[in-house]
Amino acid sequence: MASSGIHLTTLGHRIRHHRQESGFTLDELGALVGVAGSQLSLIENGKREPKLSLLQAIAQATGTQVTDLISGEPPNRRAALEIELDRAQESPVFRQLGIAPIRVTKGTSDETIESVLGLHRELQRREREAIATPEEARRGNTELRLRMRAQNNYLPDIEKLAEKHLKAAGHVQGALTHRTVSIMAEKLGFELIYVNDLPHSTRSVTDLENGRIYLPPASIPGGHGLRSMALQAMAHRLLGHTPPTDYADFLQQRLEINYFAACCLMPETASVAFLQQAKKDRNLAVEDFRDAFGVTHEAAGMRMTNLVTQHLGIPLHFLRVDATGAITRVYENDDLPLPMDVTGAVEGQRVCRKFQARAAFTQQNRTTEHHQYTDTPSGTFWCSTQTGSSSDGEFSITVGVPFDDARWWRGRETSDRAVSTCPDEACCRRPSNDLAERWNGKAWPSARVHTHMFSPLPRGAFPGVDDNEVYNFLGRHADE
Repeated sequence: MASSGIHLTTLGHRIRHHRQESGFTLDELGALVGVAGSQLSLIENGKREPKLSLLQAIAQATGTQVTDLISGEPPNRRAALEIELDRAQESPVFRQLGIAPIRVTKGTSDETIESVLGLHRELQRREREAIATPEEARRGNTELRLRMRAQNNYLPDIEKLAEKHLKAAGHVQGALTHRTVSIMAEKLGFELIYVNDLPHSTRSVTDLENGRIYLPPASIPGGHGLRSMALQAMAHRLLGHTPPTDYADFLQQRLEINYFAACCLMPETASVAFLQQAKKDRNLAVEDFRDAFGVTHEAAGMRMTNLVTQHLGIPLHFLRVDATGAITRVYENDDLPLPMDVTGAVEGQRVCRKFQARAAFTQQNRTTEHHQYTDTPSGTFWCSTQTGSSSDGEFSITVGVPFDDARWWRGRETSDRAVSTCPDEACCRRPSNDLAERWNGKAWPSARVHTHMFSPLPRGAFPGVDDNEVYNFLGRHADE
């Protein structure tokens, strides 16, 4: 019975319900079906699994059908409460507390059970919050990155969805305008409103009741434009997202809304035509792709990861690296050797000092792309790197390919070359023997502690979002 998916507690409640409806005591029904009343009590309490022949006998005695007895629905509200409590007290979260479960009797009121269930629900909610630790986030992000790598970072259904809504809004070619984005929102029943008091933990807030999408009055530093934020907010509705069940679900949703926004800003049909012509001319360049669609260098580089392998047959890698060399965003399907921790996570790891992604910070001219060939244990790679800055500091954007595919890219003639033996620590992570001998035991650096280490994320239905802030915000604007 249990292996068929029938929950014994629910089954027991349904048998008790039909027994009492028929006016039988345990002993009376037991006598009719050929078992002791005590045995029947165990079945009704979900402690014993009945045989099919016994279920048939009970059904016949109570004037019902076996299918009714094994239904997964609780027979009444009281049974539903008892079943939910039983399952809550069986959960690992509750058992870890070492507290004895409550035994429900006839004298236990519905209100008492509901109150205890409220405590269990809050316990489960807090446990889900605790799961989103940095380690859990890294694992979830790694699983998502590997899954997207296996499909060339390409999501055809979202590509088609974006082109459909662009066409409905009248967009034909060229850079996507703010006006077209507003039309797209209107067709979905939303109005774009720009406010100065958006909650700090959000990029946008959607008022589902009044059909409004609240956005900041100006672009957020780092390249997240208003068009992109509005498109991401719309994507949640178009893709049917519900509040994420865990951190992995949150990351998946974030990837999908970013992907949808990129598809709208750089539509597949026009983008592929542009890239195919550039390949034919042996003149692929991130900066040209960027300028053709009026997006940021980072957005253009990331969009290439969606299309260049799928449509041009070229594997590639993308890196966003901060001034310390730490990777903040990454994609690769060309086997570029990347640093990773024991969980397989790459984000937060420092790339080799020999990579152009780090070397570019030392360049005098920061306004143009820098190109380099890098010999690694996995082969030679060509790359193009552009630096930029935001309120969080400097960063670099790198797009690169294996040596043989460099022939399609502008900048392939560069004579700049470096050799990286990472992950061998002797490459750039460990000081030379001379330096180690000179300063070992004679230096005492004072480490910088990031304040976010001491600040927990705001609690809410969405990771990192403060529900209280959001609801207060909507309360201020709902009646405007």
